[in-house]
Amino acid sequence: MQKISVVRIFMTLALILSSLNLAAKDTEIAEKEGKDGLKAEIKEFIDHHLQDSHDFTLFSDKESGKHYGFPLPVILWDNGLKVFSSSKFHHGETVAEVDGNYYKLYHSKIYKTDAEGTINYDEDHHATNKKPLDFSITKNVVSMLLIGLLMFFMFRSLAKSYKKNNGMPSGVGRFLEPLVLFVRDEIAKPNIGHNYKKYMSFLLTIFFFIWLLNLLGMTPLGVNVTGNIAVTFGLALLTFLITNFTANKNYWGHIFWMPGVPTFMKVVLAPIELLGVFIKPFSLMIRLYANMTAGHVVIMSIVGMMFLFKSWIGSPLSFGLAFVLSILELLVAALQAYIFTMLSALYFGMANEEAHH
Repeated sequence: MQKISVVRIFMTLALILSSLNLAAKDTEIAEKEGKDGLKAEIKEFIDHHLQDSHDFTLFSDKESGKHYGFPLPVILWDNGLKVFSSSKFHHGETVAEVDGNYYKLYHSKIYKTDAEGTINYDEDHHATNKKPLDFSITKNVVSMLLIGLLMFFMFRSLAKSYKKNNGMPSGVGRFLEPLVLFVRDEIAKPNIGHNYKKYMSFLLTIFFFIWLLNLLGMTPLGVNVTGNIAVTFGLALLTFLITNFTANKNYWGHIFWMPGVPTFMKVVLAPIELLGVFIKPFSLMIRLYANMTAGHVVIMSIVGMMFLFKSWIGSPLSFGLAFVLSILELLVAALQAYIFTMLSALYFGMANEEAHH
């Protein structure tokens, strides 16, 4: 009887230990699945922040599924002009019906579908549905329009203060004047030379436009205009066109037929110099896009780590690091505007350099 009792006790203990072990494994699996789900949610949030959108969402309530913001106009060309509100998409949850045609918002792009919103894929899982030409007023477009209006009123106020106070700025002009003088004296004059005045309007516009957009991207509004390669391409294209359409004969002569160089080397170097004409604006585009996108990704990833750690030491460390990087990002916002403006001025100076004899 005693042997049987001892055996039963050991069997009971073994069952209890195995149950505890299974429970621990279940808890570990649940925690792992929860972390994986949270990681996927954080990645989805970062991707959504970096992308443009057809509505301006201020914030969302995940539990109720409500989005707080305002819709934007959708303008499509699909065998004719189609104009409607982005509210018809309900943030990509429904299909929009317009004049008998059906459109679906899928991964921030609009595709033509059937009434059920069917998306067809190729072997690489890319959507094969027709994409109408999209001229919509998106979140990035609204942001650029707002910054453009802000700049108009800022510089209008500066001009009025000069006229009213005999050349002395007042109000917001006292903040703007040192920056205008900085662009003129530290960027335009040293890099362009005596012809700097005809480029000042562009240099001032590009400096303040990029800087203010970078600052807007650091707000909780979820705006990432300078992290959109289409925007940086447009800015770099303007620099490219101004450089080449205002260039003098000496500039083109140094590209196609460099003086003082043997004929054989001229033939070899001309294609390389011509390639450099396109590489310069390309580097402008990539530098601004990559730096601003990287800054957004790093800061949001570190903020997301606070929710992953859930510990008394990990979360405060993540918060502190995110705060320090946000301060650094303020410097980067101004630095990228300065670099883009300075390099543009340098290209203008090279295009207008006089021949040296």
